Amino acid sequence: MCGISGFWNLDKDKNFDESTLKKMSDVLEHRGPDGRGYHFDPSLRFGMAHNRLAIIGLESGQQPILDSGGQHVLCANAEFYDYKKIRGKLVSEGEAFTTKSDCEIALKLYKAFGLDFLDHLRGEFAFALFDKKKQELLLVRDRFGIRPLYYYNDPQKILFASEIKSLLASEHIVPEIDAKASLHQLMQVMVPGQTLFKDIKALLPGHVLRVKKTATGLSYEDITYWDMQFPEDGQHSTASEETIISELRDQLIESIALRLEADVPVACYLSGGIDSCSILGLASAIQQSPVKGFTISFDDNRFDEAQIAKEMALSCKAEQDILKVSSHQLYGEQFEKALWHSERTFYNTLGVAKMLMSQHVVNSGYKVVITGEGSDELFGGYAAFKRDMLLHDPDSQNSKGHLSQLQSNNQIFQGSILAEHETRHPAFEDLMGFTPSWIQPWILTHRLAKDLLKDSFLEEIGDYDPFVAIAESLSPKALQHRHPLDQSQYTWIKTMLEGQILNWGGDRVDMAHSLESRPAFLDHKVAEFAAQIPPKLRIQNGIEKWVLREAMKHILPEKLYRREKFAFMAPPAHTHSKKTEALSALLDKHLSQQQIDSSFALQPESWNQFLTEYRTSKDSSYQTRCDIIINHMIQLHALKESFCGKAN
Repeated sequence: MCGISGFWNLDKDKNFDESTLKKMSDVLEHRGPDGRGYHFDPSLRFGMAHNRLAIIGLESGQQPILDSGGQHVLCANAEFYDYKKIRGKLVSEGEAFTTKSDCEIALKLYKAFGLDFLDHLRGEFAFALFDKKKQELLLVRDRFGIRPLYYYNDPQKILFASEIKSLLASEHIVPEIDAKASLHQLMQVMVPGQTLFKDIKALLPGHVLRVKKTATGLSYEDITYWDMQFPEDGQHSTASEETIISELRDQLIESIALRLEADVPVACYLSGGIDSCSILGLASAIQQSPVKGFTISFDDNRFDEAQIAKEMALSCKAEQDILKVSSHQLYGEQFEKALWHSERTFYNTLGVAKMLMSQHVVNSGYKVVITGEGSDELFGGYAAFKRDMLLHDPDSQNSKGHLSQLQSNNQIFQGSILAEHETRHPAFEDLMGFTPSWIQPWILTHRLAKDLLKDSFLEEIGDYDPFVAIAESLSPKALQHRHPLDQSQYTWIKTMLEGQILNWGGDRVDMAHSLESRPAFLDHKVAEFAAQIPPKLRIQNGIEKWVLREAMKHILPEKLYRREKFAFMAPPAHTHSKKTEALSALLDKHLSQQQIDSSFALQPESWNQFLTEYRTSKDSSYQTRCDIIINHMIQLHALKESFCGKAN
């Protein structure tokens, strides 16, 4: 994996040159410390920069890659699987390669298939491909948004980069916080494609932005080349349970085998969940040499899964490396560093813990890890999905008993992952027929956060409803006539998977220390197969991820096979005095009384009253929600100060 940046400027009054590329790539050093490459065409005012993290073709993978006499240029942050098979086929047909990089296949496939080349790409990627003859630039992002790609555009220019800070480093963009985006970040859920900054967009997953030169400037066409498609209710696979279980197992073996391909050692992340345990178990079976599993251990037994993960490591004879993360490490300098890398607020410090782990993994001699992200999204693993299945699937049996058990078993997460009482929103009721359980905690968070905002901020956003904006961003066609579980999974995949799990819980904190993560469940072939699995096999008799459990039955120890999903989360601040003290120190630094009085967002009296109630409350759900808002509010002001100057 790498970092990319670049521009195409038709505005003669704006000075874009090689020095601009250098500024943009300098701030992406963490994404690619193994090499730097540039391509600049002064006649077109077009340039690309590449920061390389060498994983495949260690001695021959420099980018940008030029082809056909310089007619095509590629700059990629990508891992393309099955590249050896594709290379072999293309060479046998007379095509010549100039590097040993897997990325070069994108250029060759583009020449052979035009825009349809995207159908042939398998993996995690974000890249720019320039066609000089057509005067056309393609910006492409993988199907789930595993790799980031941002851009700023107007009729005369476009700038693009792996991270927002690279765009800002060009000095051609004046950073300005968007009030509506701030509101979304305070209540956790972003509109797909939205960033905190005005006029800076995230390229949507499964999309390609086609930029063409015209007589008057640049034209833009946003094209969807892939979407997660669930069949209409009743149209799922009719194969037998045994056949589906067997084929799922085969799909996962292939996906993991592909992700073990590298010219450097590959490790696995290992929590106590069946997702990462399945990854480690299959990787250990596939790989001849021992596989290493890296586990995070928290200093609160209620949130710690290290001992359960140890059972998996022992059962498959893998080496386990446990990183113990204590309270003070999750706040202070590391908290601020994770925020700088994430470029958006986060509700829980699990991203900080993962950033500390990425450093530990790299210091242990690894540059690549296979991870378990995506399994819950595909197989109905989250408690919110199970709740929707039990509430809205007419065939669910004994739903009252299962619902009661679900709430009881997840009480520790009420206020964040599950709402403590049912909440509805008309935008989702109209779109789906119900309000998905996963968004209900954030509706409650929004209500609490909005009461803390100053009048001028509220006037700026007007009657804007963030949940209407989220609902309107979702495809009605993809949701109509779908099973409630499919609807719930789809809406999460289009919002929280990319905006949270794969952002501050994935790429951004892993790449903070130049660590490439490969989520094997998010192979699009696995996902397309999973979408066809009947909902009753994903959640059966109140057992989440039932079909995955059965596929991995002989891989997992009995305890793990039967274990209920337990969310990976760092202990919230209110759970221990040391964490509360560390959070208070961040409040003193970023939200002192003087800073509150001059805040662009906060109403001082409301905020001070809120803090008093938080500190004196005995209601764990309320305190958890307050922890979330405090985290977001600190980070919102810290981001404004870091990227835009003082937060006033």
